[in-house]
Amino acid sequence: MVLVKDKCNNILDPLSAVSGIIERRHTLPILSNVLIERTTQALSFLATDIEIQITARSTLMAGGDPRAVTVGARKLVDILRALPEDTEVTLQQQDKRLLVKAGKSRFTLQTLPAEDFPRLARPAGEAARFVLSQKALRRLLGLVQYAMAQQDIRYYLNGLLMVVEDRQLKLVATDGHRLAYASLKLNAELPRQEVIVPRKTVLELVKLLADSDEEVAIELSTTQAAFSFGTVEVVSKLVDGKFPDYTRVIPTQHKNRLQTEREPLRQALQRAAILSNEKFRGVRWVLTEGSLKLVSSNAEQEEAQEDLDVKYSGDALDIGFNVNYLLDVLNNVPGSAVECAFGDSSSSALISYASEQDFKYVVMPMRI
Repeated sequence: MVLVKDKCNNILDPLSAVSGIIERRHTLPILSNVLIERTTQALSFLATDIEIQITARSTLMAGGDPRAVTVGARKLVDILRALPEDTEVTLQQQDKRLLVKAGKSRFTLQTLPAEDFPRLARPAGEAARFVLSQKALRRLLGLVQYAMAQQDIRYYLNGLLMVVEDRQLKLVATDGHRLAYASLKLNAELPRQEVIVPRKTVLELVKLLADSDEEVAIELSTTQAAFSFGTVEVVSKLVDGKFPDYTRVIPTQHKNRLQTEREPLRQALQRAAILSNEKFRGVRWVLTEGSLKLVSSNAEQEEAQEDLDVKYSGDALDIGFNVNYLLDVLNNVPGSAVECAFGDSSSSALISYASEQDFKYVVMPMRI
């Protein structure tokens, strides 16, 4: 029984959109599969790892009897990627197998019953629902996502805080050593909602969202976050935990302010990083009037020094930072002019941009 017959790319595109979350080896074999469903209107591909579920639809294939099958996602993706783009591909069910036909090529894949495939149930109850452009959400995620923790025992840091309040969407990420904050005005008055979206979901969204003005519909409930855009829907469970109070972390009283161009500072830090200690990655900032000196050294007693002319007229300061945390913000946040605000050598620094009024980045100092 023919499930679908179409150009290779028309099948591969939605399949690739969902397959990024699938692990190659899973304790439940069916979670390595993708659910392919044909209805009278469309063809859909669904993948899940129990925590996140992605559905991508194609309206190119319509009509015929409804049917569904699950098949190994990675193998099907690899087969389709190895075929020429314009090849006509037929997916055909044969007993407990899926036959993939393309020109003179034939592939037979094992299937598992579609009725056994797990799906995330959508929650009932109140949710914050609003719409943004894909470009706006992608940009906002890009401003903060690099500061998320990775496999931290404080599990609530392994994700991104999303807060809807005061007609604003606020995003916050922190790993305990640095914090990134960005916000965006919303056009609607919404119920306050505060959720932690898992790291994996955030990274998938950054990959899938287009740099376009097309809309993404966002729904935040107490147990789930859902994002619908184009032919794709991403549904994710939330991290159950209490995120740190970010408002207490962002300094407001720092009077020592440095202004400089982003690119010269970024390049100087990249050079200084070459001779920094491989384990601690420390770089000293020595600040005097009109001058910033960057100094790094390593266990072999090698040293790098960079001198930059900057706008600075505050207290003389000698303060250390992890150079990776500084490069992360300079690499991920565009803009030409950067401002750094300092307290003393044991206080966190606040980095902001003239072009990004609703962005703040806080980095803790380190002893060097």
